[in-house]
Amino acid sequence: MYKNNYSRRRFLKKASCAAMASTTMFNAIANLSMASAFAAPNKFKPTTGNYKAMVCISLAGGNDSFNMLIPRSATAYNQYQTVRSSLALDLSNNEILPLNYTDANGKEFGVHYSMPGVQQLFNDGKLSFLSNIGTLREPTTLAELENDIHKYPLGLLSHSDQLQQWQTSMPHVRSSKGWGGKVADIMNSVNSNPDISMSISLAGTNVFQQGNETIEFAITNEENGSRGIGIYDETDLFNVALKNGVQSLLEEQYQNVFKKTYAEKINSSQTTHETFSAAIAGVNPFATTFSDTSFSQDLLMAAKTIAACDVLGMEKQTFYIQLAGWDHHDELLNQQANLLAVLSAGLAEFNAVLEELNMSDQVTTFTISDFARTLTSNGNGTDHAWGGNVMVMGGDVNGGQIFGEYPDLILDSDIDLGGGVFLPSLTTDEYFAELALWFGVQSSDLPDILPNLQNFYTLNSGAPIGFLNF
Repeated sequence: MYKNNYSRRRFLKKASCAAMASTTMFNAIANLSMASAFAAPNKFKPTTGNYKAMVCISLAGGNDSFNMLIPRSATAYNQYQTVRSSLALDLSNNEILPLNYTDANGKEFGVHYSMPGVQQLFNDGKLSFLSNIGTLREPTTLAELENDIHKYPLGLLSHSDQLQQWQTSMPHVRSSKGWGGKVADIMNSVNSNPDISMSISLAGTNVFQQGNETIEFAITNEENGSRGIGIYDETDLFNVALKNGVQSLLEEQYQNVFKKTYAEKINSSQTTHETFSAAIAGVNPFATTFSDTSFSQDLLMAAKTIAACDVLGMEKQTFYIQLAGWDHHDELLNQQANLLAVLSAGLAEFNAVLEELNMSDQVTTFTISDFARTLTSNGNGTDHAWGGNVMVMGGDVNGGQIFGEYPDLILDSDIDLGGGVFLPSLTTDEYFAELALWFGVQSSDLPDILPNLQNFYTLNSGAPIGFLNF
């Protein structure tokens, strides 16, 4: 006779493990601070046509962005070649793809040879660069910093501090609250679906999307994005029994407040998983083909989520995607070439699918990174620096331009801290304020989101930089 060796304790342990190995449990635990369980609406009000999404791409590790955007004019290129020495790309060997752009000083530019997709996007007016941008507390000069008249950002050149500051735009204090999360705190009520956060992350927990009330909804690029309690999809007898046991535990009317809240959150998270997964499963296949890289697959899942905005009841969303591996103290040329190829292909694919959806005007994609890297070589790579170059893409972007002042790539200038560590001329505050205004944030709310902004920008004075139309 068959003997059941599954004690109640072993049963509960297996059930707990089944639940813990899912994004449902992750999102449930993250939401335990919330006071009540959500209802499970099956239908949401359609959007009013004002849908907008910001897609933040974090190049974690510190991108050597002066080997991404490079001068092509004779004098400027010679300066670049001299200071970069063995790390310089060869202009005569077609290693710098030309951009259809000349700045006010007559400089011409190009991008790394691994970025034909970005080259095309720029030349088609769908993408722009912001040059020599970084974290700053207040307007300053190198002399004022050296004489301690003004202060450096906390932990300058530190990965953890600088990546955090690029997500908070608060270089004067270490904070766990991101500017994207604060935007969601203000605007979350415009979405008719209360179950799913405005903040969608394909990289798990992140600072950018952490608000005072808002946390991210973590998804993956696999299947339909959200994972529920795994045993709920099983059909064998034991797992059916296990599912029924778990459901019984979750439906118990607990008197203990913590147990009650925990069960409610697991239930509501499973409902949210089912709602989200069904919406993604209902998206028609795209004509656009995406690469097999994890980064491109993240962008594909973001595109599916955007395509399902009406079904999900979303009018505003933020996305956080991370492409890691940019800390190139060694093997810079080969490793950066590989990553830039992945980045460029993904951006081109994402733009193509948004145009396929006729939603490119409603989505702005932008990059951040810990910092730039030294112009000088450490032998076979580069070390941590400060101001660098970023990209912004979308239908509302004033494309085909380089905003800010691309610096002369020379040492010992009035912005060089040493070794080609450049004092930024544009700030993250200006960058993020323009994105927030485009997204629909009122100017009067900006100081709550970006506390140092008014050191660099006068409220209600138009676009802080001018790279977006709104």
